Amino acid sequence: MSTITATMVKDLREKTGAGMMDCKTALNETSGDVEAAVDWLRTKGLAKAAKKAGRVAAEGLIGLAAEAKQAALVEVNSETDFVARNQNFQEMVRKIASAALTAKGDVDKLAAAKYGSGKATVADTIKEMIGSIGEKMTLRRAAYLSAAKGVVASYVHNAITPNLGKIGVTVALESAGAAEKLQAFGRQLAMHIAFANPQSIDVGSLDKALVERERGILTEQAKESGKPANVIEKMVVGRLRKFYEEVVLLAQPFVHDPNLTVEKALAAAEKEAGAPIKITGFYRFALGEGIDRPDSDFAAEVAAAASGS
Repeated sequence: MSTITATMVKDLREKTGAGMMDCKTALNETSGDVEAAVDWLRTKGLAKAAKKAGRVAAEGLIGLAAEAKQAALVEVNSETDFVARNQNFQEMVRKIASAALTAKGDVDKLAAAKYGSGKATVADTIKEMIGSIGEKMTLRRAAYLSAAKGVVASYVHNAITPNLGKIGVTVALESAGAAEKLQAFGRQLAMHIAFANPQSIDVGSLDKALVERERGILTEQAKESGKPANVIEKMVVGRLRKFYEEVVLLAQPFVHDPNLTVEKALAAAEKEAGAPIKITGFYRFALGEGIDRPDSDFAAEVAAAASGS
């Protein structure tokens, strides 16, 4: 059996774009025949991709596709941040975000949608990319907003290229006001949402269970003061108001002018636009939020694999 050298593995990786360990296995399976190894990788790529399912994919990109009256966000995850700087991966996320405008936030429909102008689906394309790059990738989620009369504004924070980054926000404003004024305020509002991470537009739409849980905590804290029940109730009301300022969009201090709440900034924007403005919805995607990340160092694992340890 031919000796598989590091140079052979490197050359095959450069030729195919496949993962290092996949290249090493391919060369072992084909007794060092590079061309046969290329064919082996092409035929085994999808099978190998399926075996990567146990890994955690918490890196990647948030992708945005935006038009005047609609916008879509997607999160496509990879195992390492290195992949997010890969131009092929970036182009894939960009096209998936574009397809999400038609899928309207339905992940299953998006996965089954055509990718670009070809015949392959989004799901097929992700599998092909897994086989090429050698990392687990997932289409984690998608969101869609539209405004029948008004605008949908957007913002991408930490963008590594236009409409691709670590945090993506869309916000819908229904209004008959001047479109350019609505877009300007909408972008400011999207930037605010990226920074302040509100949980709802107003108090009424806040998760009732969340409010009751917070009320219970605040009540127990207030009881420790030893004050009468009527005083405790007032303390809880005041502390709940502070809680709303943290999690409710309209109650938050506006990041562009902390002397104003978002509600007051909205009122000022209505005067500028010449018509009432209603915030009908927003989405904020932060890359990897909610994913349980292991303590292991994937880069170290790759290095260990390369050294045979």
